[in-house]
Amino acid sequence: MSAPRLTDTNLYLQRLGFDTAPPPTLDTLRQLQLRHTAEFVFENLATISGLPVLIDLVSIEDKVLRQGRGGYCYELNHLFYALLLELGFEARGISGRVVMNQPEGSWTARTHRLSLVTIDDTRYIADVGFGGMVPTAPLLLDSEDEQSTAHEPYRIDKQTDGYLLRAKVAGEWRPMYLFDLQRQEDIDYTVGNWYVSTHPESPFAERLMVARTGDGWRKTLNNGSFAIHSMGAESQRREVADVDELLGLLRHEFDLQVPESPGVRQALARVIAPVPV
Repeated sequence: MSAPRLTDTNLYLQRLGFDTAPPPTLDTLRQLQLRHTAEFVFENLATISGLPVLIDLVSIEDKVLRQGRGGYCYELNHLFYALLLELGFEARGISGRVVMNQPEGSWTARTHRLSLVTIDDTRYIADVGFGGMVPTAPLLLDSEDEQSTAHEPYRIDKQTDGYLLRAKVAGEWRPMYLFDLQRQEDIDYTVGNWYVSTHPESPFAERLMVARTGDGWRKTLNNGSFAIHSMGAESQRREVADVDELLGLLRHEFDLQVPESPGVRQALARVIAPVPV
């Protein structure tokens, strides 16, 4: 895979709170991942609006860094991977199969992008594009112990065909995604992105999904269901059934610059419409 190059590393680092390029250390990786999930929102406004999702680096930089938008794994983790390489980290892209909310033992399509990072001969997975359950810290690959983050604990179970990431939610270790270390080329991500953004059975084409993290909290939006999940406290939830209210929520709760277009309004109206009985 050809190494992508950022066009404006300084702007990217400034958005993450760095005045100068930090060294490629584990502490830096931890800071980058935590700040990234707070600054850059997971969102799929494009796919529910029927718009193409461009995953070349120039297009992602323009959308995320300049247009005030977010993205999903093929965008956010591509951008993050390019930054890691720019800072001198040893990293490569890998992929996985999302099994969250699926029956135990499910084997789904390979539709998730993440990164493998090696620091001082120790391997970590770094992921800034997994929606409402994104890990907010790099995770040791070669350990099955519970690993703490600023949010939920995670663990990585070794499998016959790779690894399974789990998160501890409400006292239960729930499966998130299966992954392996197989080499990935740009075309592999192109195929996965095409499926995610266009296939009629892809949840990304029919359901609005927005997520952001902060100090001790996660905010999520699934169609019209908005929630603030505070660590160690009861979640706050409310339903949004008006397009203008939803647009305001996207701007104020997620800091998204939502495109004002008839297509976006129609898509938002569709996803919050009552389900026919």
